[in-house]
Amino acid sequence: MRFAPAFAVTLSCILASPALAQSAASEDQDAQRGNAFTLGQIIVTAPAPDGLAITSSTLDAEAITLFQRNSLDDAVNLMPGVSSSNSGGSRNERLINVRGFDRYQVPLSIDGIRVYLPADGRLDYGRFLTSDIAQVQVAKSYASVLDGPGAMGGAINLVTRKPTEPIEAEARGTLDLGRKAEYAGYNVFALLGTKQDKWYAQASYTRNFTDHWDLPGGYDPIAGSAEDGGRRGFSRTADWRVNAKLGFTPNANDEYSISYTRQEGSKNAPLHITDRPPTQRNWSWPYWNIDSIYFLATTALGDRASLKTRVYHNSFDNLLRAFDDASQTTQSKGRAFNSYYADKAWGGSAQLDVDVSDIDRLSIAAHYRRDKHVEWQQAFPSGATEPKQTSLEETYSIAAENKLDLTPALAFTAGASFDWRNLSRAEDYANNALINYPLHNGEALNGQAQLVWSADARTSLHAGVSSRARFPTIFERFSSRFGGATSSPELKAERATNYEIGGARDFGPLHAEAAMFYSHLNDVIVAFPTVFQGQPVTQSRNLGSGNYYGGEIALTARPASTLTLGGNYTYTHRDLDDPTNTAFQPTGVPTHKAFVWADWSPIAGLHILPSADIASNRWTVSTDGSRYYRTGSYVQANLTVNHALREGVELGAGVRNVFDDYYVLADGFPEPGRSFFLSFGFKY
Repeated sequence: MRFAPAFAVTLSCILASPALAQSAASEDQDAQRGNAFTLGQIIVTAPAPDGLAITSSTLDAEAITLFQRNSLDDAVNLMPGVSSSNSGGSRNERLINVRGFDRYQVPLSIDGIRVYLPADGRLDYGRFLTSDIAQVQVAKSYASVLDGPGAMGGAINLVTRKPTEPIEAEARGTLDLGRKAEYAGYNVFALLGTKQDKWYAQASYTRNFTDHWDLPGGYDPIAGSAEDGGRRGFSRTADWRVNAKLGFTPNANDEYSISYTRQEGSKNAPLHITDRPPTQRNWSWPYWNIDSIYFLATTALGDRASLKTRVYHNSFDNLLRAFDDASQTTQSKGRAFNSYYADKAWGGSAQLDVDVSDIDRLSIAAHYRRDKHVEWQQAFPSGATEPKQTSLEETYSIAAENKLDLTPALAFTAGASFDWRNLSRAEDYANNALINYPLHNGEALNGQAQLVWSADARTSLHAGVSSRARFPTIFERFSSRFGGATSSPELKAERATNYEIGGARDFGPLHAEAAMFYSHLNDVIVAFPTVFQGQPVTQSRNLGSGNYYGGEIALTARPASTLTLGGNYTYTHRDLDDPTNTAFQPTGVPTHKAFVWADWSPIAGLHILPSADIASNRWTVSTDGSRYYRTGSYVQANLTVNHALREGVELGAGVRNVFDDYYVLADGFPEPGRSFFLSFGFKY
């Protein structure tokens, strides 16, 4: 049991360092506030200050809308401890890191239902829209074992909206403009809902279309490069999502809801600005679609127990097209292909909460998920299509958590879970033959503990430890990586042991939150150089280890009735050792990151919001993997002005990257320059 020493060390520490959290009773009360879909929440944190606020663990719809953050990666960059970046390369995907942990190690959920791609786990967070989201919840370091497996470094949950009035209607639209105020795209959102005595219903639609985005004026094209400046080549994307839910509330304690979500996306991938054409991969995604239907319920079992259940069916369909060249018109060369993914998942969970006594709550949870991944590829110039290859895997988790109120102000929570998975089928296609890989299962034991001290109504402190594992994907175990790798069926789970101390306090008009964190990683998966059938290849092995540590602080103040100020800062240091590569550095996360803002309302209905995204440089690596270097420091100034014409009707305008700052987060892939927007909002 690898986490046992961690508990022994930390329990002695946390008795002197209380935790940021609430009692179970106050959690339930705060969860009911606002229009967040309570059944879809996985974490509830300490109360946020009144008005616009960006806390260490939650981001509400108001902040997302005011700062015009229409995609998930852009939105969470407002929060401390969370940073967004670009994967670079031929995929050019938008990424999110939580205290240094990446998309494989921090699961994403919608209303508590995990969004998981069993093949490779490569979520593109730029495809997830935020217009219909009531709240983004981020659990850092300590994510409850009750919520299921995989939260090695934390968890992100998107909570959809739920009606709170007999009739609710809302519509918003944003027109995006480029550096020269030319048309660049749009975002639209519409919602209609009703809440009645015993039931509620709601439907929403959101669409984001990017015609293009512009490079900063400071970009100086290199002769013969794939990018000549101005409008960024291949930057067009289109995404839309519908969400509908119907709920039944027979009494004050029980709730039953069925929801349906469908999101579709298509995108292109901008090219590396200096790599020469023969080395570029000309890829596009005509569709990147997710479909989910899920049933959520909470049922009171007498006065001291309740049962929460989730049942769901998810699907993911994806087409990756590779073309001969940058014209993207022909597929006649050996480098061209059409690669199809068709994934389906079925699953559910049940959580029983029992108040053993007035000071003791016991929770027991069980999770089940069955993933079916199907892939096939059409090769060129022959045009031949492979037979479909299928992988089947079941994942299970059982967890228990006990919360004990040691005193009215002091609570101790401890939990443990056991995760395991069964691989029943793993197929591939090579050398004109269908391959059945050896089948190996996996298991992992997890544990955590947390101490919470609510000193008074204005002060809370916390300390905790969590040891969590993350199972490798099918890609990590079996992908040949275009012939450059061999399989690793016995690959084990990665593990991180996370420690955190922190707290929150109100000092009159100032609300402050702070935390310090340390994580030790072991059994980290790396690409080990080896030889297979006489050819040099790599193989995934559990050989890496490392340490992440740092701190974060978030402040919100209201010095006057017309002025609110806010800001947060994060320091993150990562040491990650890859014994196969002495030059290796963990990429994509800045050492220093900050966001500062102000909301000034000189007259009723008018809000002027200046803000700045700030980051130091971060590690990146060249396309061929031969050179690691630091890049990406920026200070991006932004301005938004909103004016309420009357109650429920608002106009807005703004500019992003006011000073047209030029910066590159991933080798060869600059970020957008200055842009403008005009917005309109209606709410009833």
